[in-house]
Amino acid sequence: MTELPARRLLLVHAHPDDESINNGATMARYAAEGVHVTLVTCTLGERGEVIPPELRHLAGPALGAHRRGELAAAVRELGVTDARLLGGAGRYGDSGMMGIADNEDPGCFWQADVDAAAGHLAEVILEVRPQVLVTYDDRGGYGHPDHIQAHRVAMRAVELADERGHRIAKVYWNRMPRSVAEAAFARLQDELPVLPFDKGATLDDVPGVVDDERVTTSVDGTAFASAKAAAMRAHATQIDVAEPYFALSNALAQPLFTTEYYEAVRGAAQPGETDLFAGVEEAVA
Repeated sequence: MTELPARRLLLVHAHPDDESINNGATMARYAAEGVHVTLVTCTLGERGEVIPPELRHLAGPALGAHRRGELAAAVRELGVTDARLLGGAGRYGDSGMMGIADNEDPGCFWQADVDAAAGHLAEVILEVRPQVLVTYDDRGGYGHPDHIQAHRVAMRAVELADERGHRIAKVYWNRMPRSVAEAAFARLQDELPVLPFDKGATLDDVPGVVDDERVTTSVDGTAFASAKAAAMRAHATQIDVAEPYFALSNALAQPLFTTEYYEAVRGAAQPGETDLFAGVEEAVA
């Protein structure tokens, strides 16, 4: 295997498009800095709602195959070359939104055995040996079953990797400080009449909003705003982008954040931390 760069970052997401919305600027920045960025996506999003009328014929496996192509295009925009599907393509199906019959499908990710799924992820960890892992909190950001399961699988894989000889120095959960979100939505309301979306979302529509003191780390990806927007546009079935805003299938405008925020849950965060790798060299020496 080719020797990997000294700094290595692993991100675990539920569906194609989650990576670009949540961490696109972070991924683009670190990739540009020479960090080895690995993305593991847990499903192909076969049950996603399709926005463009000309693509609404896509559903099930056909939609999953199309979204796999969108994911490949998105990571190219971000400069990321190591993107994988958990357990291989089609191993775990999209579970749909919480509380619907699709959650009971034995092939969906929500029904997956956590230890088995975490075993697949642990293999990636042991191969790449990342110092930093990013995923969702225990609510999956906003309660989607696949996001919750991705959190469970990622955190269990961290434990399994520990047992097998590789300790990830820092683990982060995606976050959004309440004050930042409130200010962004105030601007959104002023600009909404000129946007090509029906109406504005609210803070309840933004995953991971927490009180500011929960946020330990900010990554300024302003220089990579265009890369993040391009990656989001690549997910054309799921996202409509009109910088600096976007909308999902509900047509509710949301801010497109280019500084991305995190809460350190393993590894001490430095005061005012602006680098996911802060202190890592000492932690893994």
